[in-house]
Amino acid sequence: MQSNLGDIICSFRKKKGLSQRDFAALLSKRGVRVTNQAVSKWESGASLPNAVQFLIICDILDIVDISGAFSNRSYDFLKGLSGDGKRLVVEYAAMLLDSGLYDDPALGTPRGTKIRTLPVYDLETAAGKDRLLDLTDYVLMRVGNEVPLSANFGVIVHGDSMGPDFHDGETVWIHQQQKLEHAEVGVFTYEGTTYFKRLRDRVGGTRLQSIDSTYPDIIVSSPEAMITLGKVAE
Repeated sequence: MQSNLGDIICSFRKKKGLSQRDFAALLSKRGVRVTNQAVSKWESGASLPNAVQFLIICDILDIVDISGAFSNRSYDFLKGLSGDGKRLVVEYAAMLLDSGLYDDPALGTPRGTKIRTLPVYDLETAAGKDRLLDLTDYVLMRVGNEVPLSANFGVIVHGDSMGPDFHDGETVWIHQQQKLEHAEVGVFTYEGTTYFKRLRDRVGGTRLQSIDSTYPDIIVSSPEAMITLGKVAE
């Protein structure tokens, strides 16, 4: 039996004939906004899905006997239910997990998950608009403990200039604040464009820098005209 959770997810995904990109798209339709890079990280074991993501993964991949598939101990309590019935069980389980009232204390997870609704802005859509947080074309996302409590909003990153730390299509959660320190990563508006970059603020001048060094720095010739919206939430 496969012992790695990522291997098992990969195996079931391939049985469904889904690419990692297709799988990420199906997850997004169910409210789990992830990229194919995130799926790749799950399957390689570099990261793990949270509990709600895991249940939706199982539903999409038709993993009915979850315990049997992942621990070789079969408790097929969904056997005999229709597709709609199985989906209702998964949705109810997700609701219980969201409440935080039924966490397994053996897992050491904090009880009482704080469910919040945060706005998420698409930086590509916001191009050419001065005040990102005043825009009305955002989506609201329900989040729990997987998102830092300090987060006030999210941004969808485009391109690979902030790789390998941040990936194309990834939602990054931001703590709203008006000042960042040198080398901190955050969101800035300058000359009508909103950037997700690392701040370089030294005696020689202010620049917005990509993590990928092949991309040129953005020279901030008028620092007083730059608006700082926040930094990556911790």
